[in-house]
Amino acid sequence: MALIAVGANFRTAPLEVREKFAYGGSEVGGLLSRIRAAGAREAALLSTCNRTELYVIDSDTDPVPAFWNELSDRLGEDARRFGYVRRDREAAAHLFRVASGLDSMIIGEAQIQGQVRDAWERSRAQSGVALNRLFQSALSVASRVRIETGVGRGAASVSSAAVQLAKQIFGSLRGRRAMVLGAGEMAELALECLVKEGVRAAIVANRTYERAAELAERHGATALHYEACWSDLAGVDVVITSTSSPHPVVRADHITPTLTARGDRPLCILDIALPRNVDPEVRKLRNVFLYDLDDLRAVVAATLGRRHEELPTAERLLSDEVERYWTWLAGLASVPVLTTLRGAMEQVREQELAGALRRLSHLSPADREAVEHLSRSLMNKFLHSPSVRLRAAAANGRGLGVVDAARYLFALEDAPATVPPAPEEHPAAPSSETVE
Repeated sequence: MALIAVGANFRTAPLEVREKFAYGGSEVGGLLSRIRAAGAREAALLSTCNRTELYVIDSDTDPVPAFWNELSDRLGEDARRFGYVRRDREAAAHLFRVASGLDSMIIGEAQIQGQVRDAWERSRAQSGVALNRLFQSALSVASRVRIETGVGRGAASVSSAAVQLAKQIFGSLRGRRAMVLGAGEMAELALECLVKEGVRAAIVANRTYERAAELAERHGATALHYEACWSDLAGVDVVITSTSSPHPVVRADHITPTLTARGDRPLCILDIALPRNVDPEVRKLRNVFLYDLDDLRAVVAATLGRRHEELPTAERLLSDEVERYWTWLAGLASVPVLTTLRGAMEQVREQELAGALRRLSHLSPADREAVEHLSRSLMNKFLHSPSVRLRAAAANGRGLGVVDAARYLFALEDAPATVPPAPEEHPAAPSSETVE
């Protein structure tokens, strides 16, 4: 039994690659079913704007090539050069770091914990006891990191980083006009940041007008029907886009008619969606400045000094939790072998007892019961030390090789490699529809 994490993130793949790797919620079930068919006993997918990662408990057939084939088909070339593979403890540590915000573009950002929770929920039909425990542990350790360290203190978000970039461009946003396309959590975070920076007027446009109106009312903004917002671009200084559209929603022909009315006033467009909401051709327009997720890195790098100081404390906490999970997982791997071993020994005991009692037919019922008790007691005593040592060896890092040796020594090669079901827990974690 092996735990594997495979995927790509903002460090290994540029934005134009990551957006092709991104899976919508409706695509997750089909992908995981195919990965299960390729050899994974359990599978879960985490897909945000900054990463697409598959977590699997594998069987005898390695499902990793199947996932690379999936991504390569989406990309149109070999996807492996943009990715990485983590195994066993490293895979567990990786998810724990991701959920805690330690592997985010913005260290300590809060939205990723909810995204991990949502990814787990979407994957539940194809996950099992091992991955369920992994994601439970990741969410738990993420909460501990946020509470017990300063990594998340005053944590920024992609939305706030975008607003800070706009502030750098204009010097101040006080008195400026802004438009937000989208009405999800990232859009609302952006709107909150704009209002705090003193924008004079804010406009919210969304395909579902009622949702835009709710958001605008909460923050003192104006809601517009999506189709009616383009003419208002002439009076806007900053546009932030964060819709879930799989295709660009802002094109050059939306902006070109407003350029004459704008005169020399610059238009700053901050595209924080994935896939991107703004056609890259917009960059070519006069006095229009387009920034996407990758452009935010420089802004982020200047704001993370204090959070980086807390990383050693957070990493020590994560290391302890990884060992706790791995001890549980490796110990769990011994259960099917022990169950099969006891079953095989019980079958031998019953056969030998039946033969002995036939030869000892003169014994009284009480004596026959005593002989059976003796046989059962001997079997339990013989198996006690091997059972204890097998569990201990599986859990202490000498691990799964000892379990395989026991399977071989006792001729249990056909023993099931799956883990038994266990009660599931549902730890509280913040819900989020945002991108990391």
